Amino acid sequence: MYGNKIILMFTVAIALTACNGEQKTDVKKDEIVETPDTIKASQFNISGQLFSVPSPVQTALLVQKSGVSYDKALLNQPSKVNTFNTDFARSLNLGIYGADLGYVSLYNQTQDALSYLGSVKQLADKLGITAAFDSGTIERFQKNISNKDSMMVLVGIAYRSSDAYLKNNKRNDVSSLILAGGWIESLHFSTSAYKQKPNEDIKNRIAQQKQSLTSIIKVLELNKTPEVEALVKELNDLAKVYEGIQFKYVFAEPVTDSIKKLTYINSTTEVTVTSEQITQITSKIAQIRNKIISTQS
Repeated sequence: MYGNKIILMFTVAIALTACNGEQKTDVKKDEIVETPDTIKASQFNISGQLFSVPSPVQTALLVQKSGVSYDKALLNQPSKVNTFNTDFARSLNLGIYGADLGYVSLYNQTQDALSYLGSVKQLADKLGITAAFDSGTIERFQKNISNKDSMMVLVGIAYRSSDAYLKNNKRNDVSSLILAGGWIESLHFSTSAYKQKPNEDIKNRIAQQKQSLTSIIKVLELNKTPEVEALVKELNDLAKVYEGIQFKYVFAEPVTDSIKKLTYINSTTEVTVTSEQITQITSKIAQIRNKIISTQS
C-alpha cells in the first residue's frame, strides 16, 4: 500500500531525495501493511546524479535474523546529543541515531526507542529541519513506539515530509551527511555482529557494501568543506580495503510464470572476501565511527 518508500530508518527518511507516487498520510492500526518492499535498496538524486544505497534496515534485519542478541553497547549514546556543536557533526550523528532508532525498534526496545527518537528530534531541531516533520507525526511516533509495524508506516510519512523539505530547500549538504552517518552505523552493526557470531550472510553483506561506499564517496565529494573532505579521505582509505574484494556474476536462465505473469531472475553474484579483509574493514569503520561520535566541533 505504501510502495517501496516505507523505510524503517530515520536516516533514509531524511537523507534520500527520490520519492514517487501518491501515498496515504493517515495511519491506523488496521491499515498497516508490511511488505518485502520495505527493505529494498533506494535510489536518490543529488545534484543531478543518481545513486543507489541499500536501506540500513536491510542490515538491521539481517543481524536480528542471524540470532545475534540485542546489544545496547553497539549504539551511540543518546545522552551525547548535546555535545555535537556543528552542522557537520549533527548531520552525521543524526544519521547514526536514525540507524540506531531502527535497530532498537526491530528489537522492540520501547524505552530505548523513545530515547533515540528524542535525540533524532533534537538534532533535527538544531539543524533547522524540524519543518520537515509536523507535530502530529512526532506524536504518532511516541504513541506507536512499541509497535514495529506502525513504526514502519510512520517513518514512511516522515520520509515523504523530509524528502520534500530537503528538496525544496536545497539542503543536499545535510542530506548527504545524514545518509553517510546511517550507512556507517549499519556497517558497524554488520561488523560487530560478525565478530560475535560469524556467518556467510553477514560476511557477504559486509562485502556487498563496496558499491555503496563508492556511491557515498561520490555524493560527499560534491561538498568541498574541509571537514567533509577529511571524511572522504577516511572513506577512501576504507575503499582501498574493498578494492581486493571480488564479485563474479553467474548467469542462470530466468523462469517465467505465464499464469501469474511474473519472471523470476535466477542469476547470482558470488563474492570472494577473506577474513583478513573483514578484519581490516571492521577496524577502519570503527575508527571512522569513533571520530564521528566523538566530534564536538
